[in-house]
Amino acid sequence: MRDPYACYGEMSARGAIIQTRGGLLVATTHELCTTLLRDPRFGRGTESMDSGEPGQPAVSFLWLDPPDHTRLRALVSRAFTPRMLERLRPRVEAITAGLIGGLADEADLMSGLAYPLPIMVISEMLGVPPEDHERFRGWSQSLARSLDPMLTDELASESGRAGREFRDYFRGLLTLRRERPGDDLLSALARVEELTEAELLATCVLLLVAGHETTVNLIGNGVLHLAGRGLLRQAAERPKQVVEEVLRYDPPVQLTHRVALEDTELGGMPVPKGVPVMALIGAANRDPAVFPDPGRFDVDREPGRHFAFGLGIHFCLGATLARMEGEIALSALARAAPGLELADPAPPYKQNVVLRGLAELPVRLRRSA
Repeated sequence: MRDPYACYGEMSARGAIIQTRGGLLVATTHELCTTLLRDPRFGRGTESMDSGEPGQPAVSFLWLDPPDHTRLRALVSRAFTPRMLERLRPRVEAITAGLIGGLADEADLMSGLAYPLPIMVISEMLGVPPEDHERFRGWSQSLARSLDPMLTDELASESGRAGREFRDYFRGLLTLRRERPGDDLLSALARVEELTEAELLATCVLLLVAGHETTVNLIGNGVLHLAGRGLLRQAAERPKQVVEEVLRYDPPVQLTHRVALEDTELGGMPVPKGVPVMALIGAANRDPAVFPDPGRFDVDREPGRHFAFGLGIHFCLGATLARMEGEIALSALARAAPGLELADPAPPYKQNVVLRGLAELPVRLRRSA
């Protein structure tokens, strides 16, 4: 968990696409991951939100192929245009300033800034009451673990329970929003007649979980790599370049998968219909054919072409929001505490494989005068 990139390098050395001992197909290069994420021969393998199983909840559009994916994403994407999100900037800046101002001189940056900032922002967008924010932590962490490829029965059961409780919560909140609509995304979604109840609940859970989990890791990873190298001040001077290098060097999402929608091939390897293939984002983001000296953290690097937010029709809907939150958080922290030091140079990680990130990040702020 501390450094998966050495393992990724060993896998990449075996080939552009490899088969693990467990039989899993894994694309390791930038070129093949581009094909996997863009080529219509590969998809999620699900066309409808209907699970097909009585009593089972609908899946979110994250796991759907067209036409349902296209329809549902289009309905939600109206709230995530760059213009709409730019209106949030003053509020994100205000929340960030308040959180940093409330940090003790020695603090855990994950619980003090990285977690509360994005959860407060996405909750306000949805219209979730502030007093309920803490309830989401356990549910969200359980659902994040459920994305991992090797899921135990215990974790699957825990994830199922969290999903049910999350949906029950939103079911109650949607009832309130239908009775007393507000100027928020949840009220707007509740008015969309094309959405079934199952689709609406699945979409609400997805937006809240996806709207903060990756940004938590982005902020934590950014402080870890910048402060550990004495580069935090760079975040105040050129926040966009800094965030892009953090996303490339240590992406919040380490891998994703697609399913062959027909008998096909990838990198010369046959891939029968229905077989999943992993896109190893963490390896592709360090492909030397695309990124010179890829194992070096370099804020001077020309940004772009990394897969931190995916590619193709499933490109992250909240990428603009995550970037904005990361830029604001890191630059504000650099201005408020330019001498920030890591209290633990090797902080602990959560056990998540896909949404890999820090469990804690103890720091000494060393605030400016």
